[in-house]
Amino acid sequence: MSRKTLLGLGAGIIVLLLLPLFIPRFYVYLVSIILLYGLLATSLNLVLGYGGIFQFHHAVFYGVGAYGTTLMLTKTGLPAMLAFIVGPLVSAAFGLVLGIICIRLSKLYFGMLQISLGSLVWAIVYRWYAFTGGDDGIHGIPMPEMLSSPKSAYYFTFIITLVSLFIMWKIIRSPFGSVLQGIRDNPVRSEMIGINVRRHQLLALVLAGFFAGVAGSLFVVVDNTVFPDMLFWTLSLEIIIMCLLGGWFAFLGPMLGAAVIIALRTFVSTYTDYWALVLGIIMMLVIFFLPNGILGYVEEKFKRGFVEPEIEER
Repeated sequence: MSRKTLLGLGAGIIVLLLLPLFIPRFYVYLVSIILLYGLLATSLNLVLGYGGIFQFHHAVFYGVGAYGTTLMLTKTGLPAMLAFIVGPLVSAAFGLVLGIICIRLSKLYFGMLQISLGSLVWAIVYRWYAFTGGDDGIHGIPMPEMLSSPKSAYYFTFIITLVSLFIMWKIIRSPFGSVLQGIRDNPVRSEMIGINVRRHQLLALVLAGFFAGVAGSLFVVVDNTVFPDMLFWTLSLEIIIMCLLGGWFAFLGPMLGAAVIIALRTFVSTYTDYWALVLGIIMMLVIFFLPNGILGYVEEKFKRGFVEPEIEER
């Protein structure tokens, strides 16, 4: 990583640390949402961009993590911090189960089966009023005193997001990450040289599910609520758009994509109900003129970026 990149990252971290001291409460909440959605989109890119796995229903892991944490907080007397660990672990376990079922299929068939199974989980959560609150969700989730204010929730979200991003970056730069990208480029050749393709893909799915669960747990901290739409397939589509908009081929591309979409949804929707039309126009322009996404274009145009490109365009 170049010196300019490190300086840029350091400056960004300092700005994010100081931001809650100077902005209103609503914007503290908004930046928290951007951070956790960016983490969620990056966890998807771990398997979709780097692994070439057609994970079309990533939101189900986000929702499972959020509900896992919430149910631990509301229905057990265990320490709150334990709930923030259990949520991601439940999501990772669910990723393992779903992966074992779907991994024998490839590409589009994998994605379609995952959508079907994920929609089944959504239907259970949507209808099980006694346990999950049904379509009403669960509101007013109790938080420990140290996370009860918007600023404390922001800093908790910021620190966990930063640590999670660093771990994912190290995973991608590890031998496992290199093998995963090799499987993405040519799974047949990878298998021919002795690589267990399905085992690596399954591990990637578990890791992606875990970090999606972390994002879901962070949403509980920031919003103190959960609802069934967190597991719905339309949110998965939105997460994919975040990756595409920011750039598949830059590690922080999904973070940028999340910031753009959350900002559009928040500010444009105050002027018109057709904010999705604005997003659609932007996506068309990106697809035609910026196939590598916004951050990918910046890196290519100016020979520098927030991080060095991790995935070369195929």
